Amino acid sequence: MSDFIHRGSCRLCDSKNLERVVDLDPIPLSENYTSDSASAKARKRYPVDVYMCADCGHVQQLDVINSKDLWASYTYYSGEAKGMPEHFQQVADRILTKTSPEKGALVIDIGSNDGSLLKPFQKAGMNVLGIDPAEEAAQRANDAGVETICSLMTRDLAEKIRAERGPAQVICAFNVFAHADDLGEMADCVRMMLAPDGLFFFEAQYLLDIIDGVLIATIFHEHMSHHSVTPLVRFLDAHGLELIAVQRARIQHGSLIGTVQLKGAGRPVEASVTEVLALEAQRNLTKLDTLREFGRTIATLRTRTAALIKDFKAQGKTIAGYGAARSGPTLITQLGLAGALDYIVDDHPQKVGKYETGDGVHIVPTAELLARQPDYTVILAWVHSQKIIDTNQEYLKRGGHFVVLCPETRVVGKDGDVKV
Repeated sequence: MSDFIHRGSCRLCDSKNLERVVDLDPIPLSENYTSDSASAKARKRYPVDVYMCADCGHVQQLDVINSKDLWASYTYYSGEAKGMPEHFQQVADRILTKTSPEKGALVIDIGSNDGSLLKPFQKAGMNVLGIDPAEEAAQRANDAGVETICSLMTRDLAEKIRAERGPAQVICAFNVFAHADDLGEMADCVRMMLAPDGLFFFEAQYLLDIIDGVLIATIFHEHMSHHSVTPLVRFLDAHGLELIAVQRARIQHGSLIGTVQLKGAGRPVEASVTEVLALEAQRNLTKLDTLREFGRTIATLRTRTAALIKDFKAQGKTIAGYGAARSGPTLITQLGLAGALDYIVDDHPQKVGKYETGDGVHIVPTAELLARQPDYTVILAWVHSQKIIDTNQEYLKRGGHFVVLCPETRVVGKDGDVKV
């Protein structure tokens, strides 16, 4: 594999009956920051167009980045993300209540990052093991006492873990079940490692919430799949697994938590699955026209946002960005913000002082928001828009404005939304 490939078949059912439903401009990898603006602007861009399988209804990106490049400079840590440790604690509590594993039972987390999800299980007396390809994240987990294998999840690794450690009572894949190109291999790995009475839990952003919230910011290279339940039921069944429960959560502005058993393990399929399947049928979520309409909505959002920013620049206004987020390159590229931002404020130690890839915008500490008082600040860390607004009231009182991009472009001043 070179730096990227374009796959020609559906990630879930292997059909070649695919249609591009959302046309987007190529973007650079989101977690690569450079020490000078010129090299940031020179970084290669890769496609992120969205496709739908006309046979099973799965929505996905077909352009796959080499995994070494994709995860080499990963700077996201679950333990530092607002609200994520609390969310993981709640998730772990629910899983422990549902499964009641014995002390010392094996709990595996695929895509474990810094070990934040495994810590509550470890505290409850479970034997935990993380698997993650991002070197720095895996090292952080190991340093914190959460055993983590730095690797992609592969069948060879699954066989080794099963042979050396026995079956797992609980396997998790949170915010990673959309990140693997070969989901068939991941499903097979889960089946190989899971105890006969064990359960697999996954979380991924939910396609219906992406559409309803116009969450264009969630479309970047590591998010290869945009999951819905209808195609997942068929996919899991083909790999010897069965979806028995689903829960919709508000984390990341809308996600889906699935509970999966080995096919034939005996637990009944809960009403939550049939209810979501009925909802998806009602909303035509596996129909091409639904996703084509989503593409048109994004195009309209881009036109409005680009015109607004162009007008601000024509008036000589200063425009900053808030948050050197993973979604930044998507928002800057797809919504007509290229060349518009004077700087981005952020406090991440691996980002401050560097330049955002693609547009080459300088990243400065968040204290500069009040020091420089830009006329408008576009919130690139879209997940935390309301929190950012609430904690920066002084900036608004001094006459500054925040620009919120999802689900529609709006400008917020000291007295709330501003008509523009």
